[in-house]
Parts: sequence; C-alpha cells; structure tokens
Amino acid sequence: MAEAVRHDKTARQLRLLSDALDSGRLGPVRRLVNTLSPAEIGNLLESLPPAKRTVVWGLVDAEDDGEVLVHVGEDVRESLLAEMDPEEIVAAVEDLDIDDLADLVEDLPDTVIDEVLKSMDRENRERLEQVLSYDEDTAGRLMNPDVVTVRADTTVDVVLRYLRLRGELPEHTDHLYVVSRRHQYLGRIALQALLTHEPNTPINQLIDDEQPAIGVEESADEVARQFSDHDWISAPVVDDNNILLGRITIDDVVDIIREQAEHQALGAAGLNEDEDLFSPVPRATKRRLVWLGINLGTAFLAASVVGLFQGTIAHIVALAVLMPIVAGMGGNAGTQVLALCVRGLALGQLGATNVQVLIWKEIRVALLNGLALGLILGAIVFLWFREWPLAVVIASALTINLLMAALAGVLVPVTLKRMGFDPALAGGVILTTVTDVMGFLSFLGLATLILLR
Repeated sequence: MAEAVRHDKTARQLRLLSDALDSGRLGPVRRLVNTLSPAEIGNLLESLPPAKRTVVWGLVDAEDDGEVLVHVGEDVRESLLAEMDPEEIVAAVEDLDIDDLADLVEDLPDTVIDEVLKSMDRENRERLEQVLSYDEDTAGRLMNPDVVTVRADTTVDVVLRYLRLRGELPEHTDHLYVVSRRHQYLGRIALQALLTHEPNTPINQLIDDEQPAIGVEESADEVARQFSDHDWISAPVVDDNNILLGRITIDDVVDIIREQAEHQALGAAGLNEDEDLFSPVPRATKRRLVWLGINLGTAFLAASVVGLFQGTIAHIVALAVLMPIVAGMGGNAGTQVLALCVRGLALGQLGATNVQVLIWKEIRVALLNGLALGLILGAIVFLWFREWPLAVVIASALTINLLMAALAGVLVPVTLKRMGFDPALAGGVILTTVTDVMGFLSFLGLATLILLR
C-alpha cells in the first residue's frame, strides 16, 4: 500500500512538473522542486527526459545538489555532473557525509577530486581515504567514520556535559559507543539510558554488550541481512582487532535493499540497475546488444533440436502447433523456482546444507503440477485433434519438462553462485535454454517414438 502511494505521488509530481515545463512557467517548477527531499528530487530527475531534466536540475537549490547526486543512479549522475562547472561540483559535495562522498568520488573528474580533497581538513581527508581503501560493497565502504564514543570509566553526568560541548550529533544517532583506551569496541549505550539515569551513574553499569559489531570486510548483503534480522538503526564497524572504525546507519541499508531489489528485477533481463531510463540510444543499444546476442545463440541451440525432428513435424503438422506450449510452460515454471532460489541465495537462506532438500521438494511440486496440467492439456488436445496418442505425448512431455525446469531452477543459480557468477544476471538465459531444449526434445522425441511407429 505504501509503495503504491509513493508511486502515485511521484506520478502526480511528474505530471505537474511536465505541465509547468511545457507552459514555460519555471516559477512553479522551482517552488515544487524545492519543497521535495533530495531523494524525491532524484527520483523525479530520473523520471524526466534529458531536456526537461537539465532544466529542472538547474532549478534545484544549490544546497541540495550533493544529496541529490547521491540519490540517483550512475548514468543519471553522470549526465547531471556534465551540466555542472567544477566549482559547482566542489561546492555541492564538500559538505556531504564521508560515506556519501565515498559513493560519489569515483564518478567525479580527477581535477574536481583534487579540489574536493584540498577543501577538506586533514582529519576528514584521512577518513575519506580510509573508507576508499576498502572494497566496494563492503561494510568498510558503507560506514561513516564520524561516530560518538565514550569511555567506560566515566559517569552519565560527564557524558552529558561532553555532548553539550559537542553541540550536535551525527544523523541517526540512537546509541553512543563505549570503547577502551585502545579504542576497542566494548558495547553501546542508548541515549534513552543516559537521559533516564542519575548523573552519577557509572557508564560501565549501562553498557549493552549484546549487539555484535560488524566486521569491516563484511559484504553489503550480509550487513543488510543483519540490520533486517535485528531491526537496528545503526551498528558499529570494527577491524580484525576489534578497533572501532565507524558505524553504518539505516539510511544506507535501505539503499542497499532497494538496489538488491532493482538488481534482481533488471538483472534477469540483462540490464544494469543504474541504467538511465532515458539513456542515449547508442549506449542503450550497445548494452542490450550483447545480451540479445547471447539470447540469439541460445535460440539457435533450441532451433537445432527442432531441426533434428523435421521429418516428424512434416508427417504430423499438429506438432508444430503444439510444441511451443511445452517449452513455454517449462520456462514459466522454471522462472518461478529460479526467482525463489535467487532470493534465497541473496538472503543467505539457501546453501550446501539444504539445497538437496529444496531439490526434492521442487521435484515433487513439479511432478504434481505436471500430472495435473498434463491431464488438462491432454484432454484439450484430444478434443481438438481427436488423437489420444498425441494427447498422451504432450501430457508426458509437459510433465518431463516441468521436472527439468524444477531441477534447472535450483541447480543453475546455485552452480553459478559457486562459480562466482551473478545468478540474477545469468540464470534466466541458461534456464530458458534448458527448458526450451528439453521441451522440444521431450515432445518431439516422444512423438517420434510413439506416433511414427
């Protein structure tokens, strides 16, 4: 429901923007744009064709430019940066949090990166270099080094006076982290506990040491899983020696989860989740051509199987009418299993310990569905062509292909994952090839054996 409301709001804003732009009235556009959050502005910019996007980008409040750049995909970000002078880019990004700046910095021109680094004080420059030293899609790359720490040998009163002197807290601060003299992570203290206990209460009596810290090399997917499992708002990040390096906050994790969903949805079609909806025709053509070429090759493989049975099809023309049904049903059934397994792999729910159980379950599901749908399809074919052997052939072939689809739906993504490939990206092509080939082979092979005896 909430997702539908958000989509309706975006559509309404887009319609109002387009009407105002078409009429040439930029005043209402500026007022509308600057009532939105940076994330909402980013979403709208991604929804606009390049010409209108350029106009609207020029109307965004300069103070929001950096945050908007963080909330758009790489392709759109590249187009927006191309519209900005180096001085504008430096002004836009210099006040960003370290973790957000780390996301942007690799997309900036080298000259701009130099200027950004020069504009930073030594402490923040070292923090940025530290974050960039970690691999992409790891906890170290996601973390913000700006974290509030306290010592265990102080009291609530001392900590509160320290916070008042500090003046402000980083966003999404729900806990302070307790560290030793060597800056090793000992636990956390909720802000609520500081406000509800007596000033002379020792900090070491309030420490919550149940929240585990996240290792700096932990994958982004694992970070998202832990936040989801434990309902965290923030979490500490430590190195191998338990030294506190920074923290990850829920806003970054929400971005990870959204990117995972977009990757699975678009990856199955061979598309990148950062691709611009209105990307230039040559770029879009080049990206899709490779994937379509792979599909063309697999289509020839399926066609070659059909070619083996040209004589059978020539004798029984009805086979040409019916054979797409078996392949299509297998593809649909396999896609269901594939989607389930890709999600299971992404969430860490599927592995070597339970893959055999899942295969056995999916085989039984496919067998029951195959028998049920085979009886229905066989009855329809008999009423259509009045040939019961043909009905038996197509019912049997459908059952066989659904079984193969179930096996492929589990084994393909699991195997790709073990080989280091992305199952969301490559699984669909392989699965479709298997179900097409087995669908044609089982149907035409059984037809040759039974109908041409």
